[in-house]
Amino acid sequence: MVSAFKDALESGKFVVTSEVAPPKGTNLEKMKHHIELLNGKVDAMNITDHQSSVMRFPSLGGALMVKEMGGEPILQMTCRDRNRMALQADLLFAASRGISNVLCLTGDSILLGDHKEGKGVFDLDSSQLLDTIRMLEKGKDLGGNELDGGVSFCAGAIVTPEANPIEPQSIKFEKKIDAGAEFIQTQAVYDLDNFSKFMDYARQFPVKILAGIILLTSAPMARFMNKNVAGVMVPMDLIDEMDAAPKGRKIEKGVEIAGRMIKRIHDENMCDGVHIMAIGKEDLVPDIMSAAGLL
Repeated sequence: MVSAFKDALESGKFVVTSEVAPPKGTNLEKMKHHIELLNGKVDAMNITDHQSSVMRFPSLGGALMVKEMGGEPILQMTCRDRNRMALQADLLFAASRGISNVLCLTGDSILLGDHKEGKGVFDLDSSQLLDTIRMLEKGKDLGGNELDGGVSFCAGAIVTPEANPIEPQSIKFEKKIDAGAEFIQTQAVYDLDNFSKFMDYARQFPVKILAGIILLTSAPMARFMNKNVAGVMVPMDLIDEMDAAPKGRKIEKGVEIAGRMIKRIHDENMCDGVHIMAIGKEDLVPDIMSAAGLL
């Protein structure tokens, strides 16, 4: 069965996805609230998988909740925490429960998170996970064994358009497409002129691309990302704009900037849609969409 998200991608419409972060614990009320808030507004919801290597409620559990509440989930799967057997088992379980969208990620280093004594697995990387999905769809596992019952996924991956140098990212980007990526969600983009140049290159490939938009909440946040997040560069004019916003209205300014960027991406037909990351401010995603003229 073709997923509603895949239908949206193939329809030619401007696709909007967002993220829902599972909690650290079993109190799921906040996650339920965010799912209810986004349901019917975005085309699909990414459920993050131990984001930044911080242990949380599982992405698979969150994706099931989205499905149960009538939404369209995108299951994030990182290769950091599971070997190929566990990854394949989770894919089989997801398929059996009607979860048909997967974002394949290699995963952040375990040293960035809250379990530094843990051991990263990295048996596969994101391209190999894409290969695995396509193998399962052909009816066999990675050991060459026949499956009793098939799977079908709309599978995607990520790219970092603002990486400098860009060449290593371009190599990974093409490798992921060769492995069967149907959609690409980008790391945060802030320099839209530079992103437009990346899209001139990316348009030659048969893949749908959603530009990543991270909500800015303050100038210090922007400076922190510039210093600590690889492949993210917030231009100085945006930092100055955040700095100049009156006290108590910084987040409002961030929503305005995000909406303005999305509107330009939409109006100039830069790519196929956007992936909005509000990181702890998920309640503001509808406000961002309204600022962009999408609601």
